[in-house]
Amino acid sequence: MSKPSSEDYRRVRRDYADAIEQFKATNEVLSELGRSTSDPDAVLGTVMESARRLCRCQAAAVYIIENSIFRLASSVGLSDEFARHVTELPIAIDRGSLVGRAALDRRIHKVEDVATDMEYARKDLQQTGGIRTAMSAPMLLDDEVIGALSVYRRQVNPFNAREEALLEGFAAQAAVVVRNVHLVRALEDRGAELARRVEQMEALSDVGQTVGSSLVLDEVLSNIVKNAVRFAGCDGGSIMEYLEDERCFSVRSAYASSPALLARLRTIRIELEATLVGRAAREGHPISVPDLSVVDLDPHLRLLYDDGWRSVMAVPVLRADRIIGALVVRRRSPGAFTDEAAEFLQTFASQSAIAVYNAQLFRELELKSAELEVMSQHKSDFLASMSHELRTPLNAVIGFSEVLLERMFGDLNERQDEYLRDILNSGEHLLALLNDILDLSKVEAGQMEVALSTFSVPSAIEYAVSMVRERAARHNITMHQSVATSVDQVTSDELRIRQVLVNLLSNAVKFSHEGGRVDVVAEPVSEELVITVRDTGDGIALEDRERIFESFQQGRRGAPKEEGTGLGLTLCRRIVARLGGRIWLESEVGRGSAFHVAIPLGVPAEAVDAGLVDSTESRRSVVVIIDDDRASLDLLSAYLTGTGLRMVRARDGREGLAEIHRLHPAVVVLDIRLPGMDGWTVLETLKAAPITREIPVIIVSILDEGTRGLAAGAAAYLTKPVSRDDLTAALRKLQVLPHEATTTRPGHSTPGLVGTASQD
Repeated sequence: MSKPSSEDYRRVRRDYADAIEQFKATNEVLSELGRSTSDPDAVLGTVMESARRLCRCQAAAVYIIENSIFRLASSVGLSDEFARHVTELPIAIDRGSLVGRAALDRRIHKVEDVATDMEYARKDLQQTGGIRTAMSAPMLLDDEVIGALSVYRRQVNPFNAREEALLEGFAAQAAVVVRNVHLVRALEDRGAELARRVEQMEALSDVGQTVGSSLVLDEVLSNIVKNAVRFAGCDGGSIMEYLEDERCFSVRSAYASSPALLARLRTIRIELEATLVGRAAREGHPISVPDLSVVDLDPHLRLLYDDGWRSVMAVPVLRADRIIGALVVRRRSPGAFTDEAAEFLQTFASQSAIAVYNAQLFRELELKSAELEVMSQHKSDFLASMSHELRTPLNAVIGFSEVLLERMFGDLNERQDEYLRDILNSGEHLLALLNDILDLSKVEAGQMEVALSTFSVPSAIEYAVSMVRERAARHNITMHQSVATSVDQVTSDELRIRQVLVNLLSNAVKFSHEGGRVDVVAEPVSEELVITVRDTGDGIALEDRERIFESFQQGRRGAPKEEGTGLGLTLCRRIVARLGGRIWLESEVGRGSAFHVAIPLGVPAEAVDAGLVDSTESRRSVVVIIDDDRASLDLLSAYLTGTGLRMVRARDGREGLAEIHRLHPAVVVLDIRLPGMDGWTVLETLKAAPITREIPVIIVSILDEGTRGLAAGAAAYLTKPVSRDDLTAALRKLQVLPHEATTTRPGHSTPGLVGTASQD
């Protein structure tokens, strides 16, 4: 066996050094890939530098295939002039370039001297880069050519097999780098898209919250246009309301616009037929103008252009194909609006249409309510005036009839006696009608005085029964009264309670058959005194059970000849409601009817609201509820109805604090998510002031932050949805309600639910 020569030894040493160098280069690429996956220049730069060093050449470049051409992605050892030249004159995927051959044949290609290669068509690259010997390897990923890695020598010096293998490995690494960069960038783009979508959903949520907390049209519109401008990336905007009768748009609110521009916008007519805004509304989709300087300007666009605006988009606000208004966003500089911005604004406008429509309905309702209030006041004034005017002649009719019937001026024959009694009965019936009308007008106008006193319930019932006993006896109707032993006294308006009972008993006797029966039962039910008047008449059909409580209605329960004003039950319902109670009916056709009257055993909340009880005493039963959601306010109020507590409602933190300082209530029920001043700030303010520090606060919120709430000083923390039992239990714990207090209604025994009493 021959001994290795010194040349063999040097070759082995050189191969070993090359292997070590290759290992280091690979390690550098992997390390750089781990540090900078989103920076292609840093990672590809390491790959190319390693390829240039190990392949012993002066330059290297990575080309990426985009739109069927090669784009220079990164290079080392090449001039900026070369990079600009390749950018201006990209390399085609053909055999006229080395990278083109590598991509087409999917293998490494080498050229010993590009200056003499007859097939090499890009002599401009050879001259600009000073290239003589070149080698290119395709970058393959999932069997797809995504680019090429090239190395260049500026002297003619062919690449050997070892360098060819090295370049093939570096090309594979470069392909992985590019794929990782693409994945990271795709992930970043997806994240950015999701972030934009979240922001858009938050914008829509802001509109929804505005509607939930406010139905003031200007406030809703201001919120809409602000979010639209912000998420469309514009400089300003406005929102318009469509005036259907005038077929034009009126600017209601603007964002990032000068007061002078807003004033001018409100002075012009933006017509449906002759403006860009009108066209967008008619066609039902957004229309944009990238450059106002190159189009014919309608009066609206002319005003914007003169104020310095250069591009606009008009978006219709529609509801069920009905034009509600229009949203306009604008920029100070020319430029096209993206499809994404148009799509979002169209969705945003569709959601906003509901808010605008609801606010318009609320505004119309307010106007109608104000008109009805005025009309109701005029009606009450008229009825009161006429009632008083008719009393004088009626007084004479009734008085002289009684005098003549007493034979004070001589005897009467039978016919005269009969006619005088008819006159007297008719006069008394008309007087009763006038009295009912006068009472009803007072209740409707809020002028009925409530005289609170503590009186005997059995005595009041006995009085009412005595008023109708004689008439019942004439028709052989038995009357029976039953008062629970636990029922003794109640605080309410005794005169009004008697009036209601007399009316109900009179109806019961009137509509009972000969030989029938009328029962009066009084018993305590939870926090209420319930008095039931039951008769054995024909009963009331289901369709008439609500109608009989309307003015001048009796329902189909008696012969047409039955006398009555038709106002009695209407008046009874209004009186009972004024006293903080309720009245409802249960009836079965052919079996009779039962009218139930429930009044609070404590001081009526309505009487407290009217200032008819001592203010110090009233404070002990006052609950201030602070919540910006109307439905939540109604629900919490329903939960506390019948507990004897007075409920004062506030829609935001500042209003709530004002009511608390004015009333110094027994307890505060507080929501956290409030407009302006949130619940945490309200709680902190209450606990910081000595005068309000001791007032217990029950937080009722959708946020599950009980630990934070109790640490901040709340007496209890309830997470929505909250049941009636949860709320009353918290109030009992604070001794605001007695432990036996509950709000169960007769006929409503479902735990955790509160409903209004049946009024059939």
